[in-house]
Parts: sequence; structure tokens; C-alpha cells
Amino acid sequence: MSRIWAGTDCGKTHHHTLVMDAEGDTLLSRRVANDEPELLQLIGDVLDLADGRTVIWAMDMTGGEPGLLINLLANHGQELVYIPGVAVNRATDSYRGQGKTDARDARVIADQARMRRDLLPIHLDDEAIIELRLLTERRTDLVADRTRVTNRLRSLLNSMFPALERALDLGNAGPLRRLTGYRTPAAIRRVGTKRLTTWLRNRQVRSAENLAAKAVEAAERQHIAVAGEKAVAKMVHTLAEEVITLNEKIAEIDKLIEGRFREHDLAEVITSMPGIGAILGAEFLTAVGGSLDAFPTADRLAAFAGVSPAPRDSGRVSGNLHRPQRYHRRLQRVFYTSALISVQKDPNSRAFYDRKRAEGKRHTQAVLALARRRVNVLWALIRDGRCYQVTPPVTHAA
Repeated sequence: MSRIWAGTDCGKTHHHTLVMDAEGDTLLSRRVANDEPELLQLIGDVLDLADGRTVIWAMDMTGGEPGLLINLLANHGQELVYIPGVAVNRATDSYRGQGKTDARDARVIADQARMRRDLLPIHLDDEAIIELRLLTERRTDLVADRTRVTNRLRSLLNSMFPALERALDLGNAGPLRRLTGYRTPAAIRRVGTKRLTTWLRNRQVRSAENLAAKAVEAAERQHIAVAGEKAVAKMVHTLAEEVITLNEKIAEIDKLIEGRFREHDLAEVITSMPGIGAILGAEFLTAVGGSLDAFPTADRLAAFAGVSPAPRDSGRVSGNLHRPQRYHRRLQRVFYTSALISVQKDPNSRAFYDRKRAEGKRHTQAVLALARRRVNVLWALIRDGRCYQVTPPVTHAA
């Protein structure tokens, strides 16, 4: 079947597309604006050049800037493949010349698509996966903001009142709510344990008496007011309120994620795996695009997730395995975190982990080995459409 290849170097305001035939000759090279009329004109011109031949569109991005182009191509029934930007960058060094232009990058993309047959296709996600991706990415941003603000809050509190910073666990709601009230040693000593307990109970704080006793005990250990105490105390109040607000936003988006995730056909199968809940399950679905169509084997999924070691053999050196450098970071987090949790929840996972530790592997190595094994299990469960069981089902020969 005769083909031509259209390589596109994607940009924010403009794309550059280069079309070549099977001999590697350039048929078209054009810089187009990232707007629908110009992109439609480009697609029409390329299809006219094809003259009945199949067009393979290749690009170095799968979302973001080329989103409009990808949707237009999908609506026209065109075949799209993805070549990673790192692969394009490294392949460029093997071509003549040292210049860096969009036209040169587009040519490299088209030529690589012409020669390679292992490139992954680009498909449009359905609305449910797109919504889950937006929600999980928003949650990641909120968690990062909460971590940043909490670290700043700890630093300020430690500079003003170290004993109180050691006594409070700022990962819980109660200590955060306590910091919105009395924050300096003098104020806490003045209010006393009884009144502070009442103040906390009025705000529905759990273990109010214990928390108040810890605060008063910490206040008795410091009788000096540090320089700038009033300003620091005011900022501590502001940051504590900010962390509380972020916690509320994260809890709200967690409910949205769980609601959308439970509507997916694979939700029951995925959450049957010990250690995987709605949040990790949603991140798994968004990472794989809602199905395992792009992963014909469990090995492909493990390599994509970065839990399969990559060999670095040369000459007489063999069996030299290292962690891969290119993989999906968030998908690796899903399998590693769920494996870590499953050690405490699942007897099969615990037995596998203990066996690896007995073989002399470190904790991280044992958890990664467990994560790799769980990739096989999850892939098989999704393939067969059945849920995980602690005791494997008995199979009978026909």
C-alpha cells in the first residue's frame, strides 16, 4: 500500500508540517498558524498531494498545543502516530547539518515515521477520561500547593515557637484549626488548658483536651518572645487558614474524581486490587487512556510504567539491569504506591514482599518487584474482566 508521511513540529502559535514520500523526497513544507481555517487548508492540501495514497501523520506531542490539529485530523479519519520529543532530539544528531529549525525538526519527525513501525498511535480520549485527567491534574496541583504552604507554615512556626511546632501534627485538621486561634506562648499560657479545650470543642476539633494540654505544655517551655513575634503569628494564622482551605478543595475534588471513576466500566475490576482506590484508579485510567488497547502484553504496560528493569549489556557484560530513564511517572507512582499499601492489606503481596526481602533485596527493590508482579495481575484481570481474589480461582481442564 502506497503511503506518504506528514511530520509536524508542534508549537504554541504555529506548527510546521513537512510531507515526504516513500523515497524521502519532500512534497510539501509549510508553517501554519494554530487556527482552524489554516489547519483545514493544510489538511486539504496534504490529502490532494496524497492522490489516493494513505497519509500517516506524525507529531512529537499528544496534547496541549496540537490539540486542535489532532481533533481535526481525527474528524477527517486520518492515521496519527506519536514519536517522543526525546527520540526526535536524539535522531536529529544523525542527520546532516547542525542547524535547529522547525522545518528540520518536522523533516526528522516525518522521516522517523517513514522508517519506524513501532510508533504508538494517537487516539482521542472519550469525555469521561478527559474529565478524569483534568480532575486528577487539578488535584495534583492542589496537593503540591498544600505541601508548599505547609512547609512554609512549619518553618515560620519553628522560628517563633519550636516547642509548639514539634507538638503539633500539621497533617491533621485539629492542629491547623488550633493555629487559627492562640499561637504565641504568652497567649496560650494566659488562656489556660480549660478555656483552650472549650475553644477547640466549639470548633468541632477531635481530642480537644489532649491537643490543648500539648499546647499549654509547649507554652510552659518558652517564656521569651522572639523578635517579630506579632508579624510571624499573623502570618501563621494566614497560612493555617490557607492549608485548611486547600484541604477542603482537595476533599471536594476527591468526591468528584470518585464519582466519575465509579461510572467507568473497569472501576470494579481496578479497585478489586488491594491498594488501589478511586484516586489511584482514576490516575491509572488517565495514564493508559481508559483501556489497555495500546498494551497488547503486560510487559508493554510494565515498561510504560517504569517498573520493568532495562538491560545495559555490552560485550562480555550481561545481566546488567538498571531502572529505565523514560517512563510514565504518574503511572509508576500508581503501581509503587498501591504495592506499598498492599503489603499491609493483602496476604499474597505480603508473602511476595517477605520472600524478596529474604533474598537480600532492599525495601525499595522488594516493593518495585511486587509492583512489577501486580502489573501482570492487573493486566490479566482487565483482559478477563474479573475481579481480584485472595485465593485464585480453581481452573478445570476441558
